[in-house]
Amino acid sequence: MHVITTQKELEAVISALEKSTFVTVDTEFIRETTFWPELCLIQMAAPGVNALIDPLAPDLDLKPFFALMANTAVIKVFHAARQDIEIVFHLGGLIPHPVFDTQVAAMVCGFGDSVSYDQLVQKVTGVHLDKSSRFTDWRHRPLSEKQLSYALADVTHLIDVYLHLQAQLEREGRAHWLNEEMEVLTSRETYDPPPDHAWKRLKVRLRKPIELAMVQAVAAWREHEARERNVPRGRVLKDDVIYEIAQQQPRDAAALARLRTIPKGWERSSTAASLLEVVDKTLHIPKEKLPKLPKATQAPEGTGAASELLKVLLRQVADRQGVAAKVLASGDDIDRIAAEGEKADVPAMQGWRREVFGNVAARLVRGELALKFDNKKISIFETE
Repeated sequence: MHVITTQKELEAVISALEKSTFVTVDTEFIRETTFWPELCLIQMAAPGVNALIDPLAPDLDLKPFFALMANTAVIKVFHAARQDIEIVFHLGGLIPHPVFDTQVAAMVCGFGDSVSYDQLVQKVTGVHLDKSSRFTDWRHRPLSEKQLSYALADVTHLIDVYLHLQAQLEREGRAHWLNEEMEVLTSRETYDPPPDHAWKRLKVRLRKPIELAMVQAVAAWREHEARERNVPRGRVLKDDVIYEIAQQQPRDAAALARLRTIPKGWERSSTAASLLEVVDKTLHIPKEKLPKLPKATQAPEGTGAASELLKVLLRQVADRQGVAAKVLASGDDIDRIAAEGEKADVPAMQGWRREVFGNVAARLVRGELALKFDNKKISIFETE
């Protein structure tokens, strides 16, 4: 099986692919020891054309590939696109557009929550894929025929999957549902969040404004360090260390060494010195400029029971519409609707989701609809 390793071959296959209205795309990468994924193989296909591109080949310039990713006349089809798009964004400085994610489309078309690629291929085409090469070392050269066959199958069968899902979306009038999802998937903020927002990834229980300020500052420092050194966040500082620093607020290396979560001797490193500078700067923030702790909201009495009822309603609507419940509303959406009704500012109460589920949910909260057992099944009915 041929792998493209020269500029001439790359330009020729990109020229052939860009004549199609769509191309299927997948990548193989390694990121266990890095912050940014290390791209090891690019797979693409269109009707009558397929390509395996070796990004590790000496002197291979991927500009033609990135140009195709930016070509708005060609739809880029991925399955579970987020990590592939992250790679294109990091290496090429752009986000592919337009994009069609078959995992999202499959949920909209009723194939279940987060359906895997091999499950989707089997349901659409009847083909059983061999996934045994999935976790091999894609950096090792030469790649085996088994690895290459596995990699190519990830885009060749995707052609049939895409055509099937696209036709179903058009037939059922749901193409605009997917368009709203793709706007989030292709947003720059999705792949380049400000380091100052890194603390939002953490689940913390804080009692004082200074603790929140410390978590924010140390998380941002860790994000910068991880990106600059290209190592996973946990290699710089584990989450538990951030929590302990926020509580103990060590002012020097000796205090840092006393923390239970700090490896022995680490407090003497240059990285630790840099961290202590951040801690010291944070401790000097005037009290009036410290961030305010989020107010704990007390859910109205009965909200828990209402949430459970809304979850039943969600399943009923999802089954009736032939769409994955996860696409219509998240658990947080349900809890907010139970507490706030139709005023809840959540995705389930916006756009096409409101038309399909949100309005029905609001009517249930207002008491205009109810659920009952009907011939051993749950049904929705209007109250008198």
